[in-house]
Amino acid sequence: MSRVPAPRSEWAYFFDIDGTLVDIAPSPSEIVVERELQASVCELYEATGGALALISGRSIADVDTIFHDTQLPVAGQHGLERRDSNGKITHHDAQLEKLEFARSRVAEAIAAHPDLLLEDKGLSLALHYRSAPALASFAHRTMRAIASAVGPEFTVQSGKRVVELKPSGKDKGDAVRDFMQEKPFLRRTPVFVGDDVTDEHGFAVVNSMGGHSIKVGGGATAARWRLPNVRAVRRWLERRDSE
Repeated sequence: MSRVPAPRSEWAYFFDIDGTLVDIAPSPSEIVVERELQASVCELYEATGGALALISGRSIADVDTIFHDTQLPVAGQHGLERRDSNGKITHHDAQLEKLEFARSRVAEAIAAHPDLLLEDKGLSLALHYRSAPALASFAHRTMRAIASAVGPEFTVQSGKRVVELKPSGKDKGDAVRDFMQEKPFLRRTPVFVGDDVTDEHGFAVVNSMGGHSIKVGGGATAARWRLPNVRAVRRWLERRDSE
């Protein structure tokens, strides 16, 4: 792929976090957003008049914690919750009784595997096997079996060393589409930067809008551009002031 175009202030930006803006850590709680990175993201937010959103598998509350409560527009849990540019938060409907049943079943299933981490995000469940990659097949089989038990209202979402159970009907592409229907994103060229299979939904929507989809790292992708790693993403952000 040729060189990714330099960021422009008239575009609208959507960033995944883990593996895109920051390197993936051994556990979700261990990532650190340095002040320099936060400043760079906030500077781009200001330059675009607020047309920048974080699109993450993390919950909005978690994103606010790691970004030191900057209150940026955010789509959390792969689009199950969203905070718009006015600060209004909306949630996708979830059958919480079924989710609690699933949480109990997953906890029982992994009790003998302390290296597996079950993360309850409120509207979805994530089973991380970053510390136990040999248990990947077990983790996926477990979540598929429990998804089958709770019914079609829930679906399994795979990611980098994580498998999630979440309500059906929302993904990162839906979140991008929702933002693009609102000011200040409206009628801008969308840019989506992500590294994982969960970001492919966002790439597809951005491509359909004639925007710029940017894949971070290797692997098959629908993205039209590619950056090799997190460091390259940060260098790309710095090009806004130099070109």
